[in-house]
This record gives sequence, C-alpha cells and structure tokens, in this order.
Amino acid sequence: MIAARRPVALAAAVVLVLETAGILLLNWILSIVVDRQQMSLAGLRPDAMSVGAWGGAAVAALFLLFCAVVLLRAALRDRAPGRLTRIALICCAVAHGVVGALAVGLIGWPAFAALMVVLALLVLTLVAYGEPRPDRAPAEDPATGGAPA
Repeated sequence: MIAARRPVALAAAVVLVLETAGILLLNWILSIVVDRQQMSLAGLRPDAMSVGAWGGAAVAALFLLFCAVVLLRAALRDRAPGRLTRIALICCAVAHGVVGALAVGLIGWPAFAALMVVLALLVLTLVAYGEPRPDRAPAEDPATGGAPA
C-alpha cells in the first residue's frame, strides 16, 4: 500500500478545480473578444460562437469537476474509485495527454509541463489506488474446486 496516495489524490483534486476555473476564465475572455469583434467565421454569427465557447467550457468544467469530486472522495475515504469513475479518471488522463501534446506546438513548453504535472497526478492516483478489490475472497465450491478427478 502506498502511503502517499491520499495527499496525491487530494492534490490532483485541487489542481483539477483550479484548472476548471482557468478554463472558465479563458472561455469567458474568448466570448468577450468574439462579441466585441462582430466578425463571423464561415457564416456563423458572433453570438453563436460566444454561446458555443461557453457551452464547450461548461461541458469541460463539469467533467473536470466530476473528476475532482471522484478524487476528493477517494482521498477522504482512502478507497479506490469504482469501475465507472476509474474510466472517467482514465479519460481525463488521456485528455490531458492529448491536450499536452497539442500545447507544445500551440502554446509552448510551460503549458506542456503544467499539463504533464496534472497527468502525472492522475496516473499516480490511479496506480496508487489500483483495482478495487472485494473485501473477502469468495469461498471455493467443493464440487468445482480441488484436485481433478
């Protein structure tokens, strides 16, 4: 059992909440810029692009907050997340890896490093908690267990 898994899960939850705030702030600024430019992109109205930016931010924020709640719950209970919540955390880690790879070319190495820190926290949490195991092993059925006949 890894002794530092609770603080790592807690740190990952805090980082995801901060990342959620950053995504919402960035999309708020983008929506203001699009509204003030009054330009269209491929025939789209500026208000449609602004609403789209907010919609995308809302979906991303809800997903990140869900993952943060899962990590916080795992840290407080010191139990591995369930199967579906592990899948959500794995999806979050994969998304951070893909966005990190894109961030190198679009933003630069500091953004890549920040995303890789989040990815490392997520992966370390997933590895530290491992697969959820039942409390007790099921009893062997005497008819099917034992030596072959």
